[in-house]
Amino acid sequence: MTTRLRHIAHLHLHAALSKAQYDDVIELMSGVTPHVQAIPPNAVQLDLTSALRYFDLSPYNVVQLTKLRLKALYNIDSSAGLANNRMLAAMAADAAAPGDTTWVPTGQVTDWLYPRPVTALPGIGRATAETLSRYGLHTIGQIIDMPPATLQRLFGAGPARLLAERARGHDPRPVIPLEPAAHLIADLVLERDCLDPAQHHRAVLGLAYQIGQRLRGESQITRRLTLTVRYADRSSTTRMRTLPEPTNHSPALAATALGLLTALGLQRARVRAFVIRADGLLPANSAYRQLSLDPSDARAHAVEAAADRARRRFGPEAVRPAALAD
Repeated sequence: MTTRLRHIAHLHLHAALSKAQYDDVIELMSGVTPHVQAIPPNAVQLDLTSALRYFDLSPYNVVQLTKLRLKALYNIDSSAGLANNRMLAAMAADAAAPGDTTWVPTGQVTDWLYPRPVTALPGIGRATAETLSRYGLHTIGQIIDMPPATLQRLFGAGPARLLAERARGHDPRPVIPLEPAAHLIADLVLERDCLDPAQHHRAVLGLAYQIGQRLRGESQITRRLTLTVRYADRSSTTRMRTLPEPTNHSPALAATALGLLTALGLQRARVRAFVIRADGLLPANSAYRQLSLDPSDARAHAVEAAADRARRRFGPEAVRPAALAD
């Protein structure tokens, strides 16, 4: 059985991107290959292996096509690296001049790595580089040529093995599309200390809806919300509640968040900031919903989906709850 040769591209985006713009770039890259991994704040990695047959182009030309789309649709310049694994592709991109593409063919990996400085390897920090330098090891080729036992005496068995593997250009990590976050946080720091319960209510409501929009945008649901209130004297109070069922439905999240706020009984507290944290994230396709004979529940979800589509098209402020309108 033969192992299929991988073709991984690493693109550096020469632009300061907002989250919405970065999301647009990821969506554009997904039109080239479904295997796209975000490397915030301004890079992406693509596994082009399965896309080559579809485009009937060489790996290098698929990268050039991708860069052309970025420039034509979003006016974003980029430089790229192309290799058979993620580490080499990232190193090649670092070595590429702005606007260029550096391709490291599989048969030339050792020759390409050999003269490069040890600091070009990912994970080589200052302390490791200084140790290597003390022993006269300044290039990757010198690490390749060093006996494994000598490396082990310098760094220990585990780190020495990893260093040798990297020096030889080995990296088995797959490109992982849209790695989910462990949690989501929305916070609001008020312009001045606030004693008004109505403003407290409005702030928490807005944060709950913001969390809901982000969860739906990332196709995730949450099982648990935590509300933290920070006061003028720098103290804080935190309350957590598990949701009746995992969800990304903003009204359900808002009801839970406002319930936490009410339970705090702030009354005339001088509040400086609010933070809502969503934990226990799951893929949205694993969500279950309690069956309901009330047609208003289905309508509420349909309205929410339509509002999300409007926000994607016209901006985040296009549709807001009436309670949050200015």
